[in-house]
Amino acid sequence: MSLPLLLIKGDQTSLTDAVTSRNTHVVHITHNDLDAVGADAIHRKKFGDDIFTIWSSVGKFPNIFSSVASCEGKGDLLSITDLGYHQETEHIASRARANGWIIEWRDHHRWKDNEIERVRKEVSLLRIDTTTCATGIVARDLIPDDKVTAEIARVVCDYDLWKHDDPRSAILGQVLQRKKNREHVRDCLVKGKFTDELIEKESAEIKAEMLSMMSRSLRHTTIVGTKYRIAFAPLYGYPSETAHFIRDKRKTDIEVIIGKDGRFSLRSVPQISHLIAREFSGGGHPNAAGGSFNFTVLERFAFWLFKKSKYFNIFVKVAESK
Repeated sequence: MSLPLLLIKGDQTSLTDAVTSRNTHVVHITHNDLDAVGADAIHRKKFGDDIFTIWSSVGKFPNIFSSVASCEGKGDLLSITDLGYHQETEHIASRARANGWIIEWRDHHRWKDNEIERVRKEVSLLRIDTTTCATGIVARDLIPDDKVTAEIARVVCDYDLWKHDDPRSAILGQVLQRKKNREHVRDCLVKGKFTDELIEKESAEIKAEMLSMMSRSLRHTTIVGTKYRIAFAPLYGYPSETAHFIRDKRKTDIEVIIGKDGRFSLRSVPQISHLIAREFSGGGHPNAAGGSFNFTVLERFAFWLFKKSKYFNIFVKVAESK
């Protein structure tokens, strides 16, 4: 049976009520980008409408996981994809298992060996593979030897792993910068479609908007560092594309694209993004990650006004120690 997708905006009571009253047998917690959309599409090809999907940012995942774990599982599947380890993960997983959930976790972020060992004891399946995207893992596990599923995984991984060999992946990645397109793209992928009139229309609008925003970020970019050329720039939209744009124009090694609240997207040529991000309450991949500078109200205002922050020097010290 079908249940509407739930967009989490901090209301944990609404979340637990929705999970408790579900009439599906699969709950899927996943990230909120193209990789997550691809993973959810394959889940729906496998399970049909018998699935309840929760889109989650990395920062909100611990609370969301905890809220779902507190609900009665009834022997249903709790599938987690494209979200990595965080503190207390194994304890939340243990509570979920005790409440009757069957937990399967598929991720392509970097986990430490001791983290894998602790979580594996609490779940039915833990699949960590850094060589592919989360959609690739899900495709291989849930619907192997299917041409459409394999093509979905190939296109998604092209974007998520920064290969940039397939122009379809760039268009889908850009279109999903607008949250309103998430379910539409997912439903297209379920049908094996990678474009349609709506996707093409959204892509054309976004390209024009994106160039303006990236150029604005570039004008306010600060470059520092000795071991690496590290760019700090305010985010006006499209973090991944902005980082790539700055790297192309300024020949940088590391790009830090910072939102007004201090949260940042990090891209790096050296494979250290995930190591740096962990020092700033974040995580991710060797070449792409995210974290937060935890700006105070005053620091937010100062960054908005001057496009500078004391955290630049702190970040440089961390990055150049890796």
